[in-house]
Amino acid sequence: MKLTIGTVNNTDMLAMRGLSEQFAQTHPNIELQWRVLNENILRQRLLSDLAISDGQFDIMTIGAYETPIWAKRGWLTTLENLPEAYDLHDIFDSVRDALSYQKSLYALPFYAESSMTFYRKDLFAKAGLKMAERPTFADIKGYAAAIHNPEEKIYGICLRGKAGWGENMDY
Repeated sequence: MKLTIGTVNNTDMLAMRGLSEQFAQTHPNIELQWRVLNENILRQRLLSDLAISDGQFDIMTIGAYETPIWAKRGWLTTLENLPEAYDLHDIFDSVRDALSYQKSLYALPFYAESSMTFYRKDLFAKAGLKMAERPTFADIKGYAAAIHNPEEKIYGICLRGKAGWGENMDY
C-alpha cells in the first residue's frame, strides 16, 4: 500500500518526514510518498484536490483555519476510535476545539501555534491607551491608528510581509 502525504515545508513537518524510516521498519507493507510544498502552494493543491475529489493525497497536514471549513463541506472524515494510548486530554482544549467541527474532531496536532501581540507601553501611555486583556482585531486596528505618526517615524503596526494566508494574516 502507498500513502501520499501532502505537507508544508517547515521545520516541524520535515522532522515528521524524517520519522518515515522508523515507521517503515515497523510497517514494511506501507510506502510513504511525501509531497513537501511551500504553504501557499500546498493550500492550493489540497483545496483543489478536495474540491474535485481528485484523491491525490491520502494524508494531509492542514491547520486550524481549514479544518472546520473543510469539515463543514464534508471534505474531511471525523477521527474516531483513536488508540487508547492517544490521550486527547493531553491536547489543550483550544487546540482540540480548533481542529473540530460541531464537536467532532477532524484533525490531530503535530504541533500547535498561537498568536501574540507585542506593543510599546511608552507609545500607549503617550497616546492614553490601555491594552485590552484580550484585544480584538478592531482593538488592534484602533491602537495602531492612534499611535501612527509617520512624520516622527512611528508606525502603528508591523505585520509579517509575505503574501498569502498564514504568511501575513489571520482570520
